[in-house]
Amino acid sequence: MKTSTFELVDAQRVPKPIADMLHNAGIRINGSASHDIQIHDERLFNAVLSHGSLGLGEAYMNGWWQVPQLDEMMFRLMRNNADEHTKAWTKMQWLMLALREKVINLQAPTRAFQVGEHHYDTGNDLFEAMLDPLMIYSCGYWEHAQNLEEAQLHKLDMICQKLQLQSGEKLLDIGCGWGGLAWYAATRYGVQVLGITVSSQQQQYARARCAGLPVEIELIDYRDLQGQFDKVVSVGMFEHVGLKNYPAYFDAIQRLMKPDGLFLLHTIGGFDKTDATDPWIDKYIFPNGKIPSPGEIAEHLDGKLVLEDWHNFGTDYDKTLVAWHVNVENAWPVLKANYDERFRRMWTYYLLTCAAYFRARKGMLWQLVFSHRERPSVYRSTRPRF
Repeated sequence: MKTSTFELVDAQRVPKPIADMLHNAGIRINGSASHDIQIHDERLFNAVLSHGSLGLGEAYMNGWWQVPQLDEMMFRLMRNNADEHTKAWTKMQWLMLALREKVINLQAPTRAFQVGEHHYDTGNDLFEAMLDPLMIYSCGYWEHAQNLEEAQLHKLDMICQKLQLQSGEKLLDIGCGWGGLAWYAATRYGVQVLGITVSSQQQQYARARCAGLPVEIELIDYRDLQGQFDKVVSVGMFEHVGLKNYPAYFDAIQRLMKPDGLFLLHTIGGFDKTDATDPWIDKYIFPNGKIPSPGEIAEHLDGKLVLEDWHNFGTDYDKTLVAWHVNVENAWPVLKANYDERFRRMWTYYLLTCAAYFRARKGMLWQLVFSHRERPSVYRSTRPRF
């Protein structure tokens, strides 16, 4: 997104805490480098000092500041742990968010469909423009890929190989999105698939994509599922489960997976434990989300499942998010008929700030493979080469 030609605010008017934070991250105010911030409205200062990351994001949506390369500026801030400074300025806000997560089950069954309605039902036209042809809305696997489509196909095949899918098996896809993995597994590996989602638009799209295949797509919460499956997979859904529901989630996996089955969990992870979700992301993108730390996953596995493999390729999410942003920008001449400029700035901030999060290695991308202790055969980890 190009920098505006609006009048710039005098750098001398920037409050010292903000000026110091930017300086320490190597960011000049109204400088000429691609990562330098251009400030157009002094209301930015109170927004950041009063509301931290929420204020910074909303100020960007309002056009109060810009930067030629948003992801690089945010990377420098995150690498320098600037988020810790803003948390110190807004202690009460973070305390309230942390208290909310402790007191309320934000991902209770009665709230399970909120994220679908808020985010995944935004509009299939947006996601069709942003994603690859199979509409895979999760991190691609870029080790041997030349473009987004290849990265997603390689990721899908790696999942199927890690699950050791065999023709005729029944696969449960928890959080099936627009049906890309279900379609791939059914057509390439000959399995039957039950995909579940909390988005009505995803359900309709996935059913149309998988018409004529041994694939069912249902609008249902994972806690309400019955039956047993040879293999279970969950891609990009665990971030919506919530810490209070990890016991119920892993109990459901235990119950739904056959004794000799395998379960693959593909999830974003955090470098360290957090008490609350970033308030801007929670308000505008993924309500009620929770990114797990390694310990928060591990502590809920005792006596339940055997961890067979833990694979991190988090830096690949940086490439994936940047590719999505390029796709949206290229499609904007068409998309702008349905989305206004404020939405465009919100979506840009979402994609490029998240890219910076992974570039700074605050965010990880994990694929974990689990089995029952009773599984008779030995599991051999795989890292396919394409």
